[in-house]
Amino acid sequence: MNVLDLIGRSEPLFDADVSRFEAELSERVQGGRFLVIGGAGSIGQAVAREIFRRRPKVLHVVDISENNMVELVRDIRSTLGYIDGDFRTFAIDCGSVEFDALMRWSGGYDYILNLSALKHVRSEKDPFTLMRMVDVNILNTNRTLEFARAQGSRKYFCVSTDKAANPVNMMGASKRIMEMFLMRASLELPISTARFANVAFSDGSLLHGFNQRFAKRQPISAPRDVRRYFVTPRESGELCLMSCLLGENRDIFFPKLSEKLHLITFSEIAVRYLAALGFEAHVCATEDEARVRADELIAAKRWPCYFFDSDTTGEKDFEEFFTDNEVLDMERFESIGVIRNEPVFDPARLERFVARIAELKAGGVWDKLDLVALFHEMIPGFAHKETGKYLDSRM
Repeated sequence: MNVLDLIGRSEPLFDADVSRFEAELSERVQGGRFLVIGGAGSIGQAVAREIFRRRPKVLHVVDISENNMVELVRDIRSTLGYIDGDFRTFAIDCGSVEFDALMRWSGGYDYILNLSALKHVRSEKDPFTLMRMVDVNILNTNRTLEFARAQGSRKYFCVSTDKAANPVNMMGASKRIMEMFLMRASLELPISTARFANVAFSDGSLLHGFNQRFAKRQPISAPRDVRRYFVTPRESGELCLMSCLLGENRDIFFPKLSEKLHLITFSEIAVRYLAALGFEAHVCATEDEARVRADELIAAKRWPCYFFDSDTTGEKDFEEFFTDNEVLDMERFESIGVIRNEPVFDPARLERFVARIAELKAGGVWDKLDLVALFHEMIPGFAHKETGKYLDSRM
C-alpha cells in the first residue's frame, strides 16, 4: 500500500534537501555519539533509522515501551543490518533513576534527540493524564536538557508540533510552553526543534486505527470535516535529523506548504485506504448501523464506515506551522521553512510554572481547571476550546 497515494501526494517532501546536504549529514553522524529519547515511537523509530543508516559511532535508544523497542531492533536488523558503531536500546523511562545512571555511565553524547511526548488531544479529558503530559512534554525536557548541558553536548533537539502555533488544546499548549523553556536553555546549549503535521499511520493515530479496525473486521470511523496535513514516518525522521544537525541555535524547522503538501480529510483517506485493500466504503448513518451490519457488508466487499462532524474538545479548525509574529527563513531549503528565534522568554513566569506544578503535586488533589488556568497564565490569549466532549466517546 502506497502511503503517499493515500494522503494525496505523488512524491516525498524532502528528497531534494536531503540529497543536497547528504554529505554533511553523513559526516556529522559518522563522527557522532547519539542518544534518542522516545526512540520506540513512530517518529523516534524513524529518527533512529535515519541515524543508523549513516553509521554513527554510538546510537543509544531509550523508551519505556519494551515491545516497540524490540520491533525497532527487528526492523533495523531486517533492513539495514549492522554497523561497527555501538548500537544499543534501553527500555527505561527518561524521568527515572535508571536513566540518571545511564547518563552517568554513558560518558555523554554529542547529540541528544528527545522524541518522547504525550501527543494525543484525547489526553485533555482528566487532570491526571494532563499532569503526566506536563511531566513528559515539559519537565522531562528540562531534566534531559540539564544532562545535555552538564555533559557538554553539541546539540539538543526536541520535537514540537504544529499545534504549538496559536494552540487551542492542552497538548499543543504544553509544547508551546516547552518551547519557552528551550529558549531559556539556548543561552547555555545549542538547541533546535521541528513543528510538523500529522505523521501518517503513526502509532495511536486515527490512520493507525484503520489498520487495527481492518485486521479485526470492525467498522472504520472518521471525521469528515477535519482537514489535515500529513507527512510520512520517514519524512518526520528526515526533518528531525536535519533540524538537529543543520539547524542553528533556536531554529524551528517546518515543512513548507506547496503543491507537495496539501490538506486532506480523514474520510477521504478512509475511502482510498479501503479501495487499496479491495473494498468499497459503505457509509452508515450511525455507529450502531456500522457495528450491526459489519459482517454482512464485509462479506459483500463493502466496508462499514461512520463519518461524522467533529465536535470534541481541542480540535483545531485549521493547521498552521508558524504565527504572524515569528521571523521566517524560507530560502535556506527547498522544502523546509525555518522559524528564527531570539531567546525571548519570561524567567519569572517559567519559575512560577515549575513551582505551581510542584505545589499541585504536593497537594495531591488535582483539578483540570487549575491546569487550564496555569496554561492560560503561561500563554496569554490561549484559545482553549472546551466542548465537554472527548475523543474517547467516539467509536
